[in-house]
Amino acid sequence: MIIEYIRYQAEPARAQAIVEAYRVAAAHLRAAPECLSQEVAVCEEDASAVTVRLIWSSTDGHLQGFRRGAHFPPFLALVRPFVSDIAEMRHYRPVALD
Repeated sequence: MIIEYIRYQAEPARAQAIVEAYRVAAAHLRAAPECLSQEVAVCEEDASAVTVRLIWSSTDGHLQGFRRGAHFPPFLALVRPFVSDIAEMRHYRPVALD
């Protein structure tokens, strides 16, 4: 399991448009077997900050499976207008703390 964090920074109205785009795009993520979970959060202290958290089966599952599969093109069409607002987009490996 790998977690992808995508941090957007955009003026508040545009940040809301990002949330709405993911609301629609979520259907394509749910349909992809490589995507195990999804979450979008808007910062309480700064409405211009939006973070997307996607849990993938693996980095390869995301990059080779999802991005080369049938669900990626319609997903990308919805979020592509906001690519310039991305401050960070990276994959993270969870670390056990016990």
